[in-house]
Amino acid sequence: MQYSFTPAAERVLAEAAAWSLGEFSDCLEAPAVLLGLLSEPECRAAITLSAYGVNLSTIRARWPGLIRLSTRYLAWKGLGASPEAPKTGGIAIKLIAPEVLDFFTRISRRLRAMGLPEEMGTDHLLWGLASSRGEVADWLREMGLKPQELEAEIRRVHAVGPLPEGVSLGEPIPYDPEPLLVEPSEPRTVEWPTDVPKFGSLGTVAEPQGAVVRDNPPIRSGDFEGDSGPRPEPWEVDDGPAARERLRALRVLDAAGNRAREGLRVVEDYVRFVLDDRFLTGRIKALRHDLTSLLSVFPAAQRLAARDTLGDVGTQLATPAEWRRSDTASVLAANFTRLQESLRSLEEFAKILDPPVAAKIEQLRYQSYTLHRAVETLRTSAERLQHARLYVLIDGRATLEEFTSLAREIAFAGAHVIQLRDKRLDDRTLLQRARTLRQITAEAGALFIMNDRPDLAVLAQADGVHVGQEELTVKDARAILGPEALIGVSTHSIEQARQAVLDGANYLGVGPTFPSETKHFEAFPGVALLQAVAEEITAPAFAIGGIDLKNLPRVLASGFRRVAVGAAIANAASPSSVVREFLKALG
Repeated sequence: MQYSFTPAAERVLAEAAAWSLGEFSDCLEAPAVLLGLLSEPECRAAITLSAYGVNLSTIRARWPGLIRLSTRYLAWKGLGASPEAPKTGGIAIKLIAPEVLDFFTRISRRLRAMGLPEEMGTDHLLWGLASSRGEVADWLREMGLKPQELEAEIRRVHAVGPLPEGVSLGEPIPYDPEPLLVEPSEPRTVEWPTDVPKFGSLGTVAEPQGAVVRDNPPIRSGDFEGDSGPRPEPWEVDDGPAARERLRALRVLDAAGNRAREGLRVVEDYVRFVLDDRFLTGRIKALRHDLTSLLSVFPAAQRLAARDTLGDVGTQLATPAEWRRSDTASVLAANFTRLQESLRSLEEFAKILDPPVAAKIEQLRYQSYTLHRAVETLRTSAERLQHARLYVLIDGRATLEEFTSLAREIAFAGAHVIQLRDKRLDDRTLLQRARTLRQITAEAGALFIMNDRPDLAVLAQADGVHVGQEELTVKDARAILGPEALIGVSTHSIEQARQAVLDGANYLGVGPTFPSETKHFEAFPGVALLQAVAEEITAPAFAIGGIDLKNLPRVLASGFRRVAVGAAIANAASPSSVVREFLKALG
Protein backbone atom coordinates (compact mmCIF):
# COMPACT_ATOMS: atom_id res chain seq x y z
CA MET A 1 0.00 0.00 0.00
CA GLN A 2 1.24 3.49 -0.82
CA TYR A 3 0.83 6.53 1.41
CA SER A 4 0.86 10.18 0.36
CA PHE A 5 1.52 13.20 2.56
CA THR A 6 1.22 16.97 2.34
CA PRO A 7 4.50 18.96 2.40
CA ALA A 8 3.87 19.91 6.04
CA ALA A 9 3.28 16.27 6.99
CA GLU A 10 6.48 15.31 5.16
CA ARG A 11 8.40 17.81 7.27
CA VAL A 12 6.76 16.43 10.42
CA LEU A 13 7.79 12.87 9.58
CA ALA A 14 11.28 13.98 8.57
CA GLU A 15 11.74 15.63 11.96
CA ALA A 16 10.22 12.62 13.71
CA ALA A 17 12.70 10.31 11.98
CA ALA A 18 15.55 12.20 13.61
CA TRP A 19 14.33 11.14 17.08
CA SER A 20 14.99 7.76 18.63
CA LEU A 21 13.41 5.96 21.55
CA GLY A 22 15.34 3.63 23.78
CA GLU A 23 18.52 2.12 22.36
CA PHE A 24 18.75 4.41 19.32
CA SER A 25 16.81 2.21 16.95
CA ASP A 26 16.37 3.25 13.35
CA CYS A 27 12.62 2.87 13.72
CA LEU A 28 10.08 5.69 13.29
CA GLU A 29 7.94 5.42 16.40
CA ALA A 30 4.74 7.10 17.53
CA PRO A 31 6.21 9.31 20.31
CA ALA A 32 8.64 10.76 17.76
CA VAL A 33 5.73 11.63 15.46
CA LEU A 34 4.29 13.69 18.31
CA LEU A 35 7.55 15.65 18.52
CA GLY A 36 7.50 16.05 14.75
CA LEU A 37 4.04 17.63 14.90
CA LEU A 38 5.32 20.24 17.35
CA SER A 39 7.99 21.25 14.80
CA GLU A 40 5.19 22.79 12.66
CA PRO A 41 3.91 25.30 15.26
CA GLU A 42 1.27 26.90 13.02
CA CYS A 43 -0.36 23.68 11.81
CA ARG A 44 -3.73 22.70 13.24
CA ALA A 45 -2.28 19.61 14.91
CA ALA A 46 0.36 21.58 16.84
CA ILE A 47 -2.20 24.18 17.88
CA THR A 48 -4.53 21.42 19.09
CA LEU A 49 -1.76 19.69 21.05
CA SER A 50 -0.78 22.98 22.67
CA ALA A 51 -4.39 23.59 23.72
CA TYR A 52 -4.33 20.27 25.61
CA GLY A 53 -0.99 20.95 27.28
CA VAL A 54 1.01 18.63 25.04
CA ASN A 55 4.44 20.16 24.44
CA LEU A 56 8.09 19.20 24.26
CA SER A 57 8.43 19.03 28.04
CA THR A 58 5.38 16.83 28.64
CA ILE A 59 6.33 14.45 25.83
CA ARG A 60 9.95 14.14 27.04
CA ALA A 61 8.69 13.61 30.61
CA ARG A 62 6.39 10.80 29.42
CA TRP A 63 9.08 9.20 27.21
CA PRO A 64 12.42 10.15 28.84
CA GLY A 65 14.29 7.82 26.48
CA LEU A 66 13.65 10.09 23.49
CA ILE A 67 16.81 11.60 22.08
CA ARG A 68 17.49 13.52 18.90
CA LEU A 69 20.16 11.78 16.82
CA SER A 70 22.93 13.79 15.25
CA THR A 71 23.04 14.27 11.50
CA ARG A 72 26.39 12.50 11.45
CA TYR A 73 24.93 9.39 13.02
CA LEU A 74 21.88 9.44 10.75
CA ALA A 75 24.06 9.77 7.68
CA TRP A 76 26.31 6.94 8.87
CA LYS A 77 23.24 4.72 9.26
CA GLY A 78 21.92 5.69 5.82
CA LEU A 79 19.09 7.76 7.32
CA GLY A 80 20.49 11.22 6.63
CA ALA A 81 18.85 14.20 4.98
CA SER A 82 17.48 13.28 1.59
CA PRO A 83 19.62 14.82 -1.19
CA GLU A 84 16.49 15.65 -3.17
CA ALA A 85 15.15 17.81 -0.35
CA PRO A 86 18.18 19.16 1.50
CA LYS A 87 16.44 22.35 2.58
CA THR A 88 13.42 20.70 4.14
CA GLY A 89 15.41 18.42 6.39
CA GLY A 90 13.78 15.40 4.76
CA ILE A 91 14.89 12.15 6.40
CA ALA A 92 15.00 8.84 4.57
CA ILE A 93 13.12 6.44 6.81
CA LYS A 94 14.12 2.80 6.56
CA LEU A 95 12.18 1.26 9.43
CA ILE A 96 8.66 2.13 10.61
CA ALA A 97 7.01 0.84 13.77
CA PRO A 98 3.90 -1.32 13.24
CA GLU A 99 1.66 1.04 15.21
CA VAL A 100 2.67 3.91 12.90
CA LEU A 101 2.09 1.81 9.80
CA ASP A 102 -1.20 0.75 11.34
CA PHE A 103 -2.54 4.27 11.64
CA PHE A 104 -1.12 5.27 8.24
CA THR A 105 -3.22 2.48 6.73
CA ARG A 106 -6.37 3.14 8.71
CA ILE A 107 -6.34 6.92 8.14
CA SER A 108 -5.72 6.45 4.45
CA ARG A 109 -8.70 4.12 4.26
CA ARG A 110 -10.86 6.41 6.37
CA LEU A 111 -10.11 9.31 4.02
CA ARG A 112 -11.05 7.11 1.10
CA ALA A 113 -14.33 6.22 2.82
CA MET A 114 -15.03 9.93 3.23
CA GLY A 115 -14.46 10.52 -0.45
CA LEU A 116 -11.41 12.69 0.27
CA PRO A 117 -7.95 12.52 -1.32
CA GLU A 118 -5.76 10.02 0.50
CA GLU A 119 -3.10 12.66 1.13
CA MET A 120 -2.45 12.86 4.84
CA GLY A 121 -1.87 16.24 6.49
CA THR A 122 -0.69 17.08 9.98
CA ASP A 123 -4.23 17.00 11.39
CA HIS A 124 -4.65 13.50 9.93
CA LEU A 125 -1.42 12.37 11.61
CA LEU A 126 -2.67 13.57 14.99
CA TRP A 127 -6.03 11.93 14.38
CA GLY A 128 -4.26 8.68 13.56
CA LEU A 129 -2.08 8.84 16.68
CA ALA A 130 -5.08 9.48 18.93
CA SER A 131 -7.19 6.67 17.45
CA SER A 132 -4.47 4.04 17.11
CA ARG A 133 -3.49 1.21 19.43
CA GLY A 134 -0.73 1.68 21.96
CA GLU A 135 0.56 3.91 24.73
CA VAL A 136 0.67 7.12 22.66
CA ALA A 137 -3.05 6.87 21.92
CA ASP A 138 -3.79 6.02 25.56
CA TRP A 139 -1.72 8.99 26.76
CA LEU A 140 -3.35 11.44 24.32
CA ARG A 141 -6.76 10.33 25.54
CA GLU A 142 -5.60 10.86 29.12
CA MET A 143 -4.57 14.38 28.13
CA GLY A 144 -8.11 14.97 26.90
CA LEU A 145 -7.80 14.51 23.12
CA LYS A 146 -10.75 12.60 21.72
CA PRO A 147 -10.52 10.89 18.32
CA GLN A 148 -14.20 11.63 17.77
CA GLU A 149 -13.64 15.39 18.08
CA LEU A 150 -10.55 15.30 15.87
CA GLU A 151 -12.45 13.47 13.15
CA ALA A 152 -15.45 15.78 13.50
CA GLU A 153 -13.16 18.78 12.92
CA ILE A 154 -11.63 17.16 9.82
CA ARG A 155 -15.12 16.52 8.51
CA ARG A 156 -16.12 20.13 9.22
CA VAL A 157 -13.05 21.53 7.44
CA HIS A 158 -13.69 19.38 4.38
CA ALA A 159 -17.49 19.73 4.51
CA VAL A 160 -17.95 15.97 4.80
CA GLY A 161 -21.20 14.60 6.19
CA PRO A 162 -21.61 12.31 9.22
CA LEU A 163 -20.13 8.82 9.38
CA PRO A 164 -22.02 5.93 7.80
CA GLU A 165 -24.27 4.11 10.24
CA GLY A 166 -22.49 1.38 12.14
CA VAL A 167 -18.99 2.87 11.80
CA SER A 168 -17.59 3.80 15.20
CA LEU A 169 -15.50 6.91 15.69
CA GLY A 170 -12.04 6.25 17.04
CA GLU A 171 -12.01 2.64 15.88
CA PRO A 172 -10.36 1.29 12.72
CA ILE A 173 -12.48 0.94 9.59
CA PRO A 174 -12.83 -2.83 9.04
CA TYR A 175 -10.26 -4.20 6.63
CA ASP A 176 -8.64 -7.50 5.80
CA PRO A 177 -5.95 -8.36 8.34
CA GLU A 178 -2.41 -7.96 7.11
CA PRO A 179 0.66 -9.55 8.69
CA LEU A 180 2.41 -6.20 8.95
CA LEU A 181 -0.32 -4.83 11.21
CA VAL A 182 -0.53 -7.70 13.70
CA GLU A 183 0.15 -6.54 17.23
CA PRO A 184 3.66 -7.97 17.95
CA SER A 185 4.56 -9.51 21.24
CA GLU A 186 8.09 -8.13 20.96
CA PRO A 187 9.33 -4.84 19.48
CA ARG A 188 9.35 -5.21 15.71
CA THR A 189 9.91 -2.97 12.72
CA VAL A 190 9.33 -3.19 8.99
CA GLU A 191 12.44 -3.18 6.86
CA TRP A 192 12.29 -1.95 3.27
CA PRO A 193 14.29 -3.72 0.52
CA THR A 194 17.37 -1.68 -0.34
CA ASP A 195 16.30 -1.18 -3.98
CA VAL A 196 13.03 0.55 -3.03
CA PRO A 197 12.95 4.38 -2.67
CA LYS A 198 12.95 5.53 0.91
CA PHE A 199 10.61 8.08 2.42
CA GLY A 200 11.52 11.76 2.38
CA SER A 201 12.43 12.76 -1.13
CA LEU A 202 9.41 11.24 -2.90
CA GLY A 203 6.71 12.35 -0.48
CA THR A 204 5.30 8.82 -0.11
CA VAL A 205 5.88 5.76 1.98
CA ALA A 206 5.51 2.58 -0.04
CA GLU A 207 4.93 -0.88 1.36
CA PRO A 208 6.66 -2.85 -1.40
CA GLN A 209 6.72 -6.50 -2.08
CA GLY A 210 9.57 -8.06 -0.20
CA ALA A 211 9.11 -6.07 2.98
CA VAL A 212 9.77 -8.28 5.96
CA VAL A 213 8.89 -8.16 9.62
CA ARG A 214 11.73 -8.84 11.98
CA ASP A 215 12.43 -8.56 15.67
CA ASN A 216 14.82 -5.80 16.57
CA PRO A 217 18.12 -7.27 17.77
CA PRO A 218 19.84 -5.39 20.55
CA ILE A 219 22.50 -2.95 19.42
CA ARG A 220 25.93 -4.07 20.54
CA SER A 221 29.20 -2.21 20.41
CA GLY A 222 30.98 -2.99 17.14
CA ASP A 223 27.95 -4.79 15.68
CA PHE A 224 27.53 -2.57 12.60
CA GLU A 225 27.52 -3.94 9.08
CA GLY A 226 30.13 -2.35 6.85
CA ASP A 227 31.72 -0.55 9.77
CA SER A 228 35.26 0.27 8.78
CA GLY A 229 35.98 2.64 11.62
CA PRO A 230 34.83 3.71 15.05
CA ARG A 231 31.08 3.88 15.48
CA PRO A 232 29.78 7.45 15.82
CA GLU A 233 27.68 7.91 18.91
CA PRO A 234 24.10 8.98 18.20
CA TRP A 235 24.44 12.03 20.39
CA GLU A 236 27.66 13.25 18.80
CA VAL A 237 27.52 16.79 17.48
CA ASP A 238 27.36 17.13 13.69
CA ASP A 239 30.34 18.16 11.66
CA GLY A 240 30.26 21.91 11.14
CA PRO A 241 29.65 24.45 13.91
CA ALA A 242 30.80 23.40 17.35
CA ALA A 243 28.06 22.57 19.81
CA ARG A 244 28.34 25.89 21.62
CA GLU A 245 28.28 27.90 18.39
CA ARG A 246 25.29 25.96 17.09
CA LEU A 247 23.44 26.56 20.34
CA ARG A 248 24.23 30.28 20.16
CA ALA A 249 23.02 30.51 16.57
CA LEU A 250 19.84 28.59 17.39
CA ARG A 251 19.14 30.91 20.31
CA VAL A 252 19.39 33.95 18.04
CA LEU A 253 17.28 32.28 15.34
CA ASP A 254 14.61 31.45 17.89
CA ALA A 255 14.45 35.01 19.24
CA ALA A 256 14.69 36.73 15.85
CA GLY A 257 12.13 34.34 14.35
CA ASN A 258 9.69 35.13 17.14
CA ARG A 259 10.22 38.88 16.67
CA ALA A 260 9.75 38.64 12.91
CA ARG A 261 6.52 36.64 13.18
CA GLU A 262 5.22 38.94 15.90
CA GLY A 263 5.98 42.01 13.77
CA LEU A 264 4.30 40.41 10.76
CA ARG A 265 1.22 39.61 12.79
CA VAL A 266 0.89 43.24 13.95
CA VAL A 267 1.34 44.51 10.38
CA GLU A 268 -1.20 41.97 9.15
CA ASP A 269 -3.71 43.10 11.78
CA TYR A 270 -3.22 46.75 10.74
CA VAL A 271 -3.78 46.03 7.06
CA ARG A 272 -6.70 43.74 7.84
CA PHE A 273 -8.56 45.79 10.44
CA VAL A 274 -7.44 49.39 9.84
CA LEU A 275 -7.07 49.43 6.05
CA ASP A 276 -9.54 46.57 5.39
CA ASP A 277 -7.43 45.54 2.40
CA ARG A 278 -7.92 41.90 1.48
CA PHE A 279 -5.19 41.76 -1.17
CA LEU A 280 -2.34 43.10 0.97
CA THR A 281 -3.56 41.12 3.98
CA GLY A 282 -3.21 37.98 1.89
CA ARG A 283 0.29 38.92 0.75
CA ILE A 284 1.44 39.60 4.30
CA LYS A 285 -0.11 36.38 5.57
CA ALA A 286 1.68 34.46 2.81
CA LEU A 287 4.96 36.06 3.85
CA ARG A 288 4.36 35.00 7.44
CA HIS A 289 3.69 31.41 6.41
CA ASP A 290 6.74 31.38 4.12
CA LEU A 291 8.87 32.53 7.04
CA THR A 292 7.41 29.86 9.32
CA SER A 293 8.12 27.23 6.68
CA LEU A 294 11.76 28.33 6.35
CA LEU A 295 12.28 28.38 10.11
CA SER A 296 10.93 24.82 10.33
CA VAL A 297 14.23 23.72 8.77
CA PHE A 298 15.64 24.42 12.24
CA PRO A 299 13.50 22.01 14.31
CA ALA A 300 11.30 23.61 16.92
CA ALA A 301 12.61 21.21 19.54
CA GLN A 302 16.16 22.47 18.97
CA ARG A 303 15.11 26.12 19.00
CA LEU A 304 13.16 25.62 22.20
CA ALA A 305 16.09 23.83 23.79
CA ALA A 306 18.32 26.81 22.95
CA ARG A 307 15.83 29.34 24.32
CA ASP A 308 16.69 31.04 27.61
CA THR A 309 14.17 33.79 28.25
CA LEU A 310 14.97 33.98 31.97
CA GLY A 311 18.64 34.46 31.17
CA ASP A 312 18.07 37.03 28.40
CA VAL A 313 19.78 40.25 29.43
CA GLY A 314 17.64 42.21 26.97
CA THR A 315 14.30 41.50 28.66
CA GLN A 316 14.98 44.21 31.26
CA LEU A 317 16.22 46.82 28.78
CA ALA A 318 13.75 49.29 27.31
CA THR A 319 13.50 52.93 26.27
CA PRO A 320 10.52 55.18 27.06
CA ALA A 321 9.67 55.36 23.36
CA GLU A 322 9.00 51.61 23.30
CA TRP A 323 5.95 52.11 25.51
CA ARG A 324 4.39 54.96 23.53
CA ARG A 325 2.51 54.89 20.23
CA SER A 326 0.83 58.07 19.05
CA ASP A 327 -1.55 56.44 16.56
CA THR A 328 -2.11 53.31 14.48
CA ALA A 329 0.32 54.55 11.81
CA SER A 330 3.14 54.62 14.37
CA VAL A 331 2.29 51.02 15.34
CA LEU A 332 2.56 50.06 11.67
CA ALA A 333 5.91 51.81 11.20
CA ALA A 334 7.41 50.32 14.37
CA ASN A 335 6.46 46.78 13.43
CA PHE A 336 7.64 46.97 9.84
CA THR A 337 10.99 48.08 11.26
CA ARG A 338 10.88 45.25 13.80
CA LEU A 339 10.15 42.78 11.00
CA GLN A 340 12.95 43.92 8.70
CA GLU A 341 15.59 44.09 11.44
CA SER A 342 14.61 40.60 12.60
CA LEU A 343 14.79 39.21 9.07
CA ARG A 344 18.29 40.61 8.72
CA SER A 345 19.33 38.96 11.99
CA LEU A 346 17.78 35.67 10.87
CA GLU A 347 19.58 35.90 7.55
CA GLU A 348 23.00 36.48 9.12
CA PHE A 349 22.81 33.76 11.78
CA ALA A 350 21.21 31.24 9.41
CA LYS A 351 24.38 31.48 7.33
CA ILE A 352 26.11 29.54 10.11
CA LEU A 353 23.71 26.59 10.03
CA ASP A 354 22.15 26.59 6.56
CA PRO A 355 23.37 29.12 3.94
CA PRO A 356 20.65 28.22 1.38
CA VAL A 357 17.99 29.03 3.96
CA ALA A 358 19.77 32.33 4.67
CA ALA A 359 19.49 33.20 0.98
CA LYS A 360 15.75 32.51 1.05
CA ILE A 361 15.32 34.67 4.14
CA GLU A 362 17.07 37.46 2.25
CA GLN A 363 14.39 37.20 -0.44
CA LEU A 364 11.68 37.44 2.23
CA ARG A 365 13.37 40.61 3.50
CA TYR A 366 13.18 42.11 0.01
CA GLN A 367 9.51 41.14 -0.18
CA SER A 368 8.92 42.94 3.11
CA TYR A 369 10.38 46.14 1.63
CA THR A 370 7.94 45.96 -1.29
CA LEU A 371 5.00 45.30 1.02
CA HIS A 372 6.10 48.12 3.32
CA ARG A 373 6.00 50.58 0.43
CA ALA A 374 2.64 49.26 -0.78
CA VAL A 375 1.03 49.48 2.67
CA GLU A 376 2.45 52.93 3.42
CA THR A 377 1.44 54.20 -0.04
CA LEU A 378 -2.07 52.87 0.51
CA ARG A 379 -2.26 54.52 3.92
CA THR A 380 -1.08 57.96 2.78
CA SER A 381 -3.01 57.86 -0.51
CA ALA A 382 -6.23 56.98 1.29
CA GLU A 383 -5.71 60.07 3.45
CA ARG A 384 -4.80 62.42 0.57
CA LEU A 385 -7.67 61.23 -1.62
CA GLN A 386 -10.13 60.64 1.18
CA HIS A 387 -12.68 63.13 -0.20
CA ALA A 388 -11.92 62.67 -3.91
CA ARG A 389 -15.00 61.14 -5.50
CA LEU A 390 -15.38 62.88 -8.86
CA TYR A 391 -12.44 62.82 -11.29
CA VAL A 392 -13.06 64.72 -14.56
CA LEU A 393 -11.04 64.29 -17.76
CA ILE A 394 -10.85 67.13 -20.28
CA ASP A 395 -8.85 67.82 -23.44
CA GLY A 396 -7.17 71.07 -24.48
CA ARG A 397 -10.10 72.29 -26.58
CA ALA A 398 -9.71 74.34 -29.76
CA THR A 399 -8.62 77.58 -28.09
CA LEU A 400 -7.13 78.67 -24.78
CA GLU A 401 -10.23 80.70 -24.03
CA GLU A 402 -12.56 77.76 -24.55
CA PHE A 403 -10.31 75.54 -22.42
CA THR A 404 -10.11 78.10 -19.61
CA SER A 405 -13.89 78.54 -19.54
CA LEU A 406 -14.52 74.78 -19.38
CA ALA A 407 -11.88 74.16 -16.74
CA ARG A 408 -13.13 76.96 -14.49
CA GLU A 409 -16.74 75.81 -14.76
CA ILE A 410 -15.85 72.23 -13.81
CA ALA A 411 -13.40 73.14 -11.05
CA PHE A 412 -15.61 75.67 -9.31
CA ALA A 413 -18.65 73.39 -9.54
CA GLY A 414 -16.79 71.11 -7.12
CA ALA A 415 -14.91 68.46 -9.13
CA HIS A 416 -12.24 66.96 -6.89
CA VAL A 417 -9.68 65.99 -9.54
CA ILE A 418 -9.21 67.26 -13.10
CA GLN A 419 -6.98 65.48 -15.59
CA LEU A 420 -5.67 67.07 -18.78
CA ARG A 421 -5.54 64.45 -21.53
CA ASP A 422 -4.87 65.48 -25.12
CA LYS A 423 -3.01 63.55 -27.82
CA ARG A 424 -3.47 66.21 -30.53
CA LEU A 425 -1.78 69.34 -29.25
CA ASP A 426 1.92 70.05 -29.68
CA ASP A 427 4.06 70.13 -26.53
CA ARG A 428 4.23 73.93 -26.24
CA THR A 429 0.48 74.33 -26.52
CA LEU A 430 -0.16 71.40 -24.18
CA LEU A 431 2.18 72.89 -21.58
CA GLN A 432 0.35 76.22 -21.87
CA ARG A 433 -2.96 74.47 -21.16
CA ALA A 434 -1.38 72.59 -18.25
CA ARG A 435 -0.10 75.76 -16.59
CA THR A 436 -3.52 77.35 -17.01
CA LEU A 437 -5.22 74.36 -15.43
CA ARG A 438 -2.72 74.41 -12.56
CA GLN A 439 -3.71 77.98 -11.73
CA ILE A 440 -7.44 77.24 -11.93
CA THR A 441 -7.34 74.08 -9.78
CA ALA A 442 -5.18 75.82 -7.18
CA GLU A 443 -7.79 78.55 -6.86
CA ALA A 444 -10.66 76.06 -6.67
CA GLY A 445 -8.94 73.66 -4.27
CA ALA A 446 -8.95 70.75 -6.75
CA LEU A 447 -6.16 68.37 -7.74
CA PHE A 448 -4.54 68.60 -11.18
CA ILE A 449 -3.30 65.42 -12.88
CA MET A 450 -1.40 65.33 -16.18
CA ASN A 451 -2.04 62.37 -18.45
CA ASP A 452 0.98 60.35 -19.66
CA ARG A 453 3.49 63.22 -19.52
CA PRO A 454 5.51 63.38 -16.28
CA ASP A 455 7.90 65.87 -17.91
CA LEU A 456 5.09 68.37 -18.55
CA ALA A 457 3.62 67.57 -15.11
CA VAL A 458 6.87 68.74 -13.53
CA LEU A 459 7.03 71.91 -15.62
CA ALA A 460 3.38 72.75 -14.89
CA GLN A 461 3.72 71.83 -11.18
CA ALA A 462 0.86 69.34 -11.41
CA ASP A 463 -0.14 67.26 -8.40
CA GLY A 464 0.68 64.09 -10.31
CA VAL A 465 0.51 62.07 -13.47
CA HIS A 466 -1.62 59.23 -14.81
CA VAL A 467 -0.04 56.44 -16.85
CA GLY A 468 -1.43 53.50 -18.79
CA GLN A 469 -0.21 49.95 -19.16
CA GLU A 470 1.92 50.91 -22.19
CA GLU A 471 3.29 54.19 -20.83
CA LEU A 472 6.01 54.83 -18.26
CA THR A 473 6.08 52.59 -15.21
CA VAL A 474 5.28 53.88 -11.73
CA LYS A 475 8.99 53.62 -10.93
CA ASP A 476 10.06 55.75 -13.90
CA ALA A 477 7.31 58.30 -13.36
CA ARG A 478 8.29 58.55 -9.69
CA ALA A 479 11.92 59.13 -10.68
CA ILE A 480 10.83 62.19 -12.68
CA LEU A 481 8.15 63.58 -10.36
CA GLY A 482 9.62 62.79 -6.94
CA PRO A 483 8.19 61.15 -3.82
CA GLU A 484 5.28 63.54 -3.15
CA ALA A 485 3.54 63.30 -6.53
CA LEU A 486 0.36 61.33 -7.06
CA ILE A 487 0.75 58.57 -9.65
CA GLY A 488 -2.28 56.83 -11.05
CA VAL A 489 -2.33 53.71 -13.21
CA SER A 490 -4.95 52.46 -15.67
CA THR A 491 -5.84 48.83 -14.95
CA HIS A 492 -7.98 46.49 -17.03
CA SER A 493 -7.85 43.31 -14.94
CA ILE A 494 -7.60 42.30 -11.29
CA GLU A 495 -4.02 41.13 -11.89
CA GLN A 496 -3.05 44.57 -13.21
CA ALA A 497 -4.75 46.20 -10.23
CA ARG A 498 -2.81 44.03 -7.78
CA GLN A 499 0.46 44.75 -9.55
CA ALA A 500 -0.19 48.50 -9.54
CA VAL A 501 -0.64 48.38 -5.76
CA LEU A 502 2.66 46.52 -5.34
CA ASP A 503 4.36 48.95 -7.75
CA GLY A 504 3.44 51.85 -5.47
CA ALA A 505 0.60 53.52 -7.39
CA ASN A 506 -1.34 56.10 -5.37
CA TYR A 507 -4.61 55.39 -7.11
CA LEU A 508 -6.09 53.19 -9.83
CA GLY A 509 -8.24 53.82 -12.86
CA VAL A 510 -10.36 50.67 -13.30
CA GLY A 511 -12.11 49.90 -16.56
CA PRO A 512 -13.22 50.46 -19.19
CA THR A 513 -16.63 49.95 -17.64
CA PHE A 514 -18.81 51.00 -20.59
CA PRO A 515 -18.17 52.10 -24.20
CA SER A 516 -16.68 55.59 -24.27
CA GLU A 517 -16.97 58.57 -26.61
CA THR A 518 -13.41 59.67 -25.98
CA LYS A 519 -11.41 56.42 -26.19
CA HIS A 520 -11.80 53.19 -28.17
CA PHE A 521 -11.49 49.77 -26.51
CA GLU A 522 -11.91 46.34 -28.05
CA ALA A 523 -13.01 44.72 -24.78
CA PHE A 524 -14.84 45.91 -21.69
CA PRO A 525 -14.21 44.15 -18.35
CA GLY A 526 -17.21 46.10 -17.13
CA VAL A 527 -18.89 46.06 -13.76
CA ALA A 528 -17.51 42.59 -12.96
CA LEU A 529 -14.00 44.04 -12.71
CA LEU A 530 -15.25 46.83 -10.47
CA GLN A 531 -16.77 44.25 -8.14
CA ALA A 532 -13.55 42.21 -8.07
CA VAL A 533 -11.43 45.25 -7.23
CA ALA A 534 -13.91 46.56 -4.64
CA GLU A 535 -13.87 43.21 -2.82
CA GLU A 536 -10.10 42.93 -2.68
CA ILE A 537 -8.40 46.33 -2.92
CA THR A 538 -8.98 49.45 -0.83
CA ALA A 539 -6.45 51.70 -2.57
CA PRO A 540 -8.26 54.75 -4.04
CA ALA A 541 -9.75 53.49 -7.31
CA PHE A 542 -11.87 55.32 -9.87
CA ALA A 543 -14.23 53.51 -12.22
CA ILE A 544 -13.65 54.82 -15.73
CA GLY A 545 -15.01 54.35 -19.22
CA GLY A 546 -18.33 55.65 -20.59
CA ILE A 547 -19.78 56.53 -17.19
CA ASP A 548 -22.76 58.91 -17.17
CA LEU A 549 -25.65 59.69 -14.86
CA LYS A 550 -27.78 56.91 -16.35
CA ASN A 551 -25.37 54.04 -15.72
CA LEU A 552 -23.88 55.49 -12.52
CA PRO A 553 -26.23 53.37 -10.31
CA ARG A 554 -24.68 50.21 -11.77
CA VAL A 555 -21.24 51.49 -10.82
CA LEU A 556 -22.35 52.31 -7.28
CA ALA A 557 -23.95 48.87 -6.93
CA SER A 558 -20.53 47.31 -7.62
CA GLY A 559 -19.12 48.85 -4.44
CA PHE A 560 -17.28 51.76 -6.12
CA ARG A 561 -17.75 55.29 -4.77
CA ARG A 562 -15.25 57.04 -7.05
CA VAL A 563 -15.71 57.68 -10.77
CA ALA A 564 -13.69 59.26 -13.58
CA VAL A 565 -15.91 60.97 -16.12
CA GLY A 566 -15.02 62.46 -19.50
CA ALA A 567 -17.54 63.24 -22.25
CA ALA A 568 -20.61 63.10 -19.98
CA ILE A 569 -19.36 66.27 -18.30
CA ALA A 570 -16.96 67.94 -20.75
CA ASN A 571 -19.42 67.77 -23.69
CA ALA A 572 -22.54 68.62 -21.70
CA ALA A 573 -24.50 71.79 -22.39
CA SER A 574 -23.97 72.77 -18.76
CA PRO A 575 -20.87 71.00 -17.37
CA SER A 576 -21.29 72.59 -13.95
CA SER A 577 -24.84 71.23 -13.59
CA VAL A 578 -23.74 67.71 -14.48
CA VAL A 579 -20.82 67.98 -12.03
CA ARG A 580 -23.23 68.87 -9.24
CA GLU A 581 -25.55 65.98 -10.13
CA PHE A 582 -22.63 63.54 -10.02
CA LEU A 583 -21.50 64.90 -6.67
CA LYS A 584 -25.01 64.53 -5.26
CA ALA A 585 -25.24 60.91 -6.46
CA LEU A 586 -21.78 60.02 -5.16
CA GLY A 587 -22.60 61.39 -1.71
